[in-house]
Amino acid sequence: MTSAEFTADDYATRMVRAADDAQRAGYDGVLVTPGPDLVWLTGYRPTAITERLTVLVLLPGRRPQLVVPKLEMPDAQAGPAAAEMGFRDWSDATDPYATASALLPEEGRLCVSDSAWALHVLGLLKARPQVGFEAITNALPMLRAVKDAHELDRLAAAGAAADQAYGEIVKVRFAGRAENEVAADLAELLREHGHEQVDFTVVGSGPNGANPHHEAGDRVIGVGDTVVLDFGGLMAGYGSDTTRTVHVGPDIDPEVTRVHGVVREAQQTAFEAVRPGVACQEIDRAAREVIVAAGYGEYFIHRTGHGIGVTTHEPPYMVEGEQQRLVPGMCFSIEPGIYLPGRFGVRLEDIVTVTESGGRRLNTTSHELRVVE
Repeated sequence: MTSAEFTADDYATRMVRAADDAQRAGYDGVLVTPGPDLVWLTGYRPTAITERLTVLVLLPGRRPQLVVPKLEMPDAQAGPAAAEMGFRDWSDATDPYATASALLPEEGRLCVSDSAWALHVLGLLKARPQVGFEAITNALPMLRAVKDAHELDRLAAAGAAADQAYGEIVKVRFAGRAENEVAADLAELLREHGHEQVDFTVVGSGPNGANPHHEAGDRVIGVGDTVVLDFGGLMAGYGSDTTRTVHVGPDIDPEVTRVHGVVREAQQTAFEAVRPGVACQEIDRAAREVIVAAGYGEYFIHRTGHGIGVTTHEPPYMVEGEQQRLVPGMCFSIEPGIYLPGRFGVRLEDIVTVTESGGRRLNTTSHELRVVE
């Protein structure tokens, strides 16, 4: 699948929306530093994120301004949204916070990128002591949450590529190999299928599968092990994230079969709960009720899901207490799991997008407990 390129108009629309959303939320503007917010809003990604200040200033009704170090100005002005912005540069012999603060109101409240360095936030606060700052995730949690058609195309393509990687990893030998060897195979498969960045390849075998974020190590996988495979990264700038659980050899402990069946039912029940207007927490509740009813509630130790887009984890979150309503175009994981300490774990994860009538999975590989060699 080939995704359309984002245009200068796409970026202009996003920048205007960010400033307007901030105003509606009671803020006076948005400050965006290098990271996923800057890429999503402008398409510009500095060669390196350093102590030198780069910040996009978005104020309602005003032209966006990008403050950049002088030595990086040529790259910034070659960015895909350059025609939609003004530019201010600063040199190493000058105060970057004076340059940036000249664009800011004397007082008020501004949203700032979650990824902003404390060095830069404190420098701006010193220059504008009457201005308060709030993290974008807290102030504008919906900023990147609803995807347009082009973004959905990219997420679907990333999901399909991850599915292809899974279809091939289950054909390799597991028994007698270290977890990190299988993880390396999985990372290579993601790259072969178009991922430019691999963020994680969890291979949790046997008791290690009871650690949801186990880092693949040198444990040798044995016949009889249950293995959790959780993997993802970025393809064409958009994320994949999927989990399947496999078993090494055909002789399966009856409790492994039972636990897998419970997780599979929980995942399906949560998926069926997806529809516009439903609160995010209801997706978590749907999955959790199944697991609690089966007697494994204490072993489901994380939220049911997280948003995905230009990063593999972002709002919205499927967790108790999150009352944000689902909106068509949202994309998030549904990934219930059960983790029995010292024994094994089971998790199943798909990326799901909200449609006008319900949900659509972006991962389509089977949920069965696949037997591998």
